[in-house]
Amino acid sequence: MVARRKAAVVGVALSDCGRVDDATPYALHAQAARRALADAGLDRSLVDGFASAGLGTLAPVEVAEYLGLRPTWVDSTSVGGSTWEVMAAHAADAIAAGHARAVLLVYGSTARADVRAGRRTGTLSFGTRGPMQFEVPYGHTLIAKYAMAARRHMIEYGTTIEQLAEVAVQARANAALNPEAMFRTPITVEEVLAGPMIADPFTKLHCCVRSDGGAAVLLVAQEYVRDCRTAPVWVLGHGESVSHAAMSEWPDFTVSPAAVSGRLAFERAGVRPSEIDFAELYDAFTYMTLVTLEDLGFCGKGEGGAFVEKGRLRVEGGELPVNTDGGGLSAQHPGMRGLFLLVEAVRQLRGGCGERQVRRGDGSLPRLAVASGTGGWFCSSGTVVLGVG
Repeated sequence: MVARRKAAVVGVALSDCGRVDDATPYALHAQAARRALADAGLDRSLVDGFASAGLGTLAPVEVAEYLGLRPTWVDSTSVGGSTWEVMAAHAADAIAAGHARAVLLVYGSTARADVRAGRRTGTLSFGTRGPMQFEVPYGHTLIAKYAMAARRHMIEYGTTIEQLAEVAVQARANAALNPEAMFRTPITVEEVLAGPMIADPFTKLHCCVRSDGGAAVLLVAQEYVRDCRTAPVWVLGHGESVSHAAMSEWPDFTVSPAAVSGRLAFERAGVRPSEIDFAELYDAFTYMTLVTLEDLGFCGKGEGGAFVEKGRLRVEGGELPVNTDGGGLSAQHPGMRGLFLLVEAVRQLRGGCGERQVRRGDGSLPRLAVASGTGGWFCSSGTVVLGVG
């Protein structure tokens, strides 16, 4: 019987991101994977666990083959944007149980370049079978589902469109400090409100950017940490939850599955939301940030609108910096963006983020972070608490 071991993130990296017209998704996977291994200072021969989703017919098999890996532990869980937090949880459990020593999580997408080249359209279809057959005939698009949920919150709690716009404004302020972000020019609430309507109440700047890009995260068992060139970032606790597929089966449009995954993650980590130094939250739309803040316990239900006001989410002067790289609203969003949340969280905890580095009140580096991914239309959630020291 192998004793349970702690799991640490020791390597993180992004591939080329933003506008990448001359690479395939496989190439972005490989680029991110090589960079993450180099970041950790480990050879790929140590990797015996592999997780991937979103590419090919047999994602972990095809991508592992492309990378020259022959893993003995694999995960192809695909639950949208929360995939990578859920996979990180599975990887940490596999390492703890002795089923893997080093697990590589990799994602890559040319979502923007594919639309530009006519290889796909801008409208993402999830099919018309199963529960969705009852909604698709009415034009119930992905963004319309998020817009409906946002409108419900506005009606229920008095949340204003200006408060939602503040999420976009503060994400852009953080992106302005990130040289890798796609969009860095500051924006105002007025500019967000004046943009073209996409799905009421969302104008264009309430919605994430479309980009190309990839990311990779390497987790290892605690006995390999000493061989790494980087300081370990420990997986302290994690949780996952699924809610619904059909909107008619969603009990409350103002509560996301992060209410469950977050509670589990904090309980298992033995920490409280008030102890967290910064948060990386999935933000395909502004409402996602607001409701996830509520559901993770950073403020009460219905108080998200007031919470996001007065610059609380900013790296510079914010009480709880959120999406410190600019998030999906400004930095990059190539599809299932959850892995990018983990990369940014680890970089911040290491203290290597330059101008956008988060600092605690006494000037010291952050010690605790949470990354929470959302999949589908609030269908799933994965939350991971990370820490150093």
